[in-house]
Amino acid sequence: MFHNTGALEVAAWQAHDYRRLRSFRPQPQPTPRGEHARMLAIAAARRLRAMERAGLARNEDAAYWKAVAPSAIGKAHGWRMDDAFRALPG
Repeated sequence: MFHNTGALEVAAWQAHDYRRLRSFRPQPQPTPRGEHARMLAIAAARRLRAMERAGLARNEDAAYWKAVAPSAIGKAHGWRMDDAFRALPG
């Protein structure tokens, strides 16, 4: 892979710099549309979990997951009512 020692040293320093500078990488900012979609996905996953638990005759777990699904729907509604939430073109 490396034909000489210099190439190996350069690669090692580049890897070191990458690890050092990784903490300064800008974090992506969530958009209202993205957060809305994420909350809806969480609610759907909770509902599926409730069905799975009910199928396993674990009624307490099923009741819990069924009860917490609307909280994600409420948060999704909050994101949808945000002023920055824009309608899709078309």
